Amino acid sequence: MIKLASTLALGLALATGTAFAAEPTAQQSKMKTCNADAGKKELKGDERKAFMKECLSAKAEAPADGKTAQQNKMKTCNADAGKKELKGDERKAFMSSCLKG
Repeated sequence: MIKLASTLALGLALATGTAFAAEPTAQQSKMKTCNADAGKKELKGDERKAFMKECLSAKAEAPADGKTAQQNKMKTCNADAGKKELKGDERKAFMSSCLKG
């Protein structure tokens, strides 16, 4: 019985872990980029450690208007939907396709 419960728990843990592993997090993406940059520069040892520390701690520059690309896209799509005087389901469909494209 214990063996069955252990096997079931392990299977559940593996199934849940793979469900979340589909999309890399922002930190994982940043790590990949910094690692690739360090590789291009052929850094080794302490130089590589210092570069990685600096690269990973660097904050992304904020856009000049203080809004993200998604916020700007939402503003543009919303204005376009307003110009077309779309309402209800038509507006929802338009906004969905506009924000995806």
